[in-house]
Amino acid sequence: MVVLGIAALAALALYRDGGFVHPGAVSIATVVDAELDTRAGATDDRVRPNDIGVADAATVAPTSVRARFDASDDLYAYVQSLEAAVRENDADAIWMVSRVYDYCSSFAMAPAAYDRDTRAIGEMNMRGSPAMVAARQRVGQRCSRFVPQDEITPRLVFLKRMEAAQAGSLAAEASLLASGAPLQETAEYKRDLVQRVQRSGDAEAYSALSPGMGIAASGQPALADQVAGTQFAELAWQLAACRLGLDCGPNGALMTSYCANGGICSRDPQQDFERFVFDAAVPRQGAEVINEMIDSLMREKRTKQ
Repeated sequence: MVVLGIAALAALALYRDGGFVHPGAVSIATVVDAELDTRAGATDDRVRPNDIGVADAATVAPTSVRARFDASDDLYAYVQSLEAAVRENDADAIWMVSRVYDYCSSFAMAPAAYDRDTRAIGEMNMRGSPAMVAARQRVGQRCSRFVPQDEITPRLVFLKRMEAAQAGSLAAEASLLASGAPLQETAEYKRDLVQRVQRSGDAEAYSALSPGMGIAASGQPALADQVAGTQFAELAWQLAACRLGLDCGPNGALMTSYCANGGICSRDPQQDFERFVFDAAVPRQGAEVINEMIDSLMREKRTKQ
């Protein structure tokens, strides 16, 4: 599955000057240079990290189940460690299993082909090759014990998220809405779900909802007065998730999946997702709009608690 939020970032991409690769370009034949071209005067139109306002909002501390996903070098063993909780219908455990499947599916469905493509990308010697190779190797290492017989397909990811949502996972419920398959189709349900996510302060739920709040939400009456309906809105929800505690660091699942799956890689290996977005994808005017959206999301979360 393509990483959550990838559509908005890709829509802002400039294929050569902006330094991104379209997320659909996952085959070797279509991988192109993903490094940002630094041009004279460009920094005057970009927002530096120190210009990024961080909203003052309380976060929901990651559970031990979620923290172990971020820290684990062996996601197969991590999934096995959750088996008892999954059998007991633990919503968060089921959700995190779905996250592992999402993260590992591109490797697990064909490990040999994945490794072969990774080597080929490295042999291209493009400026963006080292970053993409490093991201793909990170996925391969963390997912190395999964095999094709595990059948980790997009369909399995969807079914696991449906199971998690029915068990009570807000993040899974949000992801189903974002994928166009909400638990209920009514406008009232969709609006209530968005409000529940805002009230929750749950970084996973914010991130899971973000793709559904971009262009996909345009023209939906139920979301008319929400932060929704534009490419910037999608990024705002994702960035709010980062500020609420989602691992958006340079080696986290978010940055790794952008780079490994779509070739959307930072030229700075130490850059986190927020600085990457504001540095390489969004001009100053757009950054002001996004920061206002994020502040609105965080402010409304505080007032609704």
